[in-house]
Amino acid sequence: MLDLPGERRSHDQPTPRGGGIGIAVAALCACAWLAWVDDGGWGWVAAGLVLVAGAGWWDDHRPLAAWPRLLAHVVAGACLAAGMQQSGAPAAAMLIALLLVPVLVNVWNFIDGIDGLATSQALLAALAGALTLNGSGRLLALVVAAACCGFLPFNLPKARIFLGDVGSGALGYLLAAIVVIGLSSHPVAEWPLLLLPLASCVVDAGFTLARRILRGEPWWQPHVQHLYQRLARRHGHARVALAYAGWTTLAIGIMLGLYRAPEVGAWVGTAAFIGLSMAAWLHLQRRLGNGNEGIG
Repeated sequence: MLDLPGERRSHDQPTPRGGGIGIAVAALCACAWLAWVDDGGWGWVAAGLVLVAGAGWWDDHRPLAAWPRLLAHVVAGACLAAGMQQSGAPAAAMLIALLLVPVLVNVWNFIDGIDGLATSQALLAALAGALTLNGSGRLLALVVAAACCGFLPFNLPKARIFLGDVGSGALGYLLAAIVVIGLSSHPVAEWPLLLLPLASCVVDAGFTLARRILRGEPWWQPHVQHLYQRLARRHGHARVALAYAGWTTLAIGIMLGLYRAPEVGAWVGTAAFIGLSMAAWLHLQRRLGNGNEGIG
């Protein structure tokens, strides 16, 4: 399974893909162990992970149409919601699980376009989850962070293997699970803070997708118009991955600073950081030009 260079790729050498199956297997083992010792809906969480990783593994071997993949993601969201229901989570957290799984699975697929970015962002988000969770949720977050640490040396500073859809999809699903577990154990006033570690990736993926839709472009096809891809052409993969890591670290610092803050402070602080991220995205895209150049 090789990713070949091309006008819609950001690498210049044939590179194996599918290495992210190691992350998926590590997390699946953690879910299986938690289901054995804790129950609490972990069997459902594991089932959703199998669905997402399985669809990604299939797509890594041979192209899988968009609709079957999306169906797998939606059903995986239902599995996560079922697990949350079994663990006694509020109804709002279950509804968010249904929506967040397909969103983050696809966001992490979108940002898996340069060396180290998707994995380093997942590592930071998982560590942030570990800082705000207790018990089984913290254990899952630490396993995800450790698995990312194990994969990163093969992906930075020059990738010898790619995550593949099996890895990027699994990371998106696992981060959705960590966030939803956090929602079920924190008061509503703190919910927006749990989304801050995801802001860098969600803003880049979301704004790029919206712009392509508004332009009438085939948004479901691979492209090189994400901000991180355009920056990588000028500054290199490692520098861009580190810059995004710095921005996400700032987000985590704000999250921890506003943790247990009054309700208004948490919501206003989160909205301000996301607004600043959007403004930075727009400013950098304008400086880079019209966005039609390739990466090569």
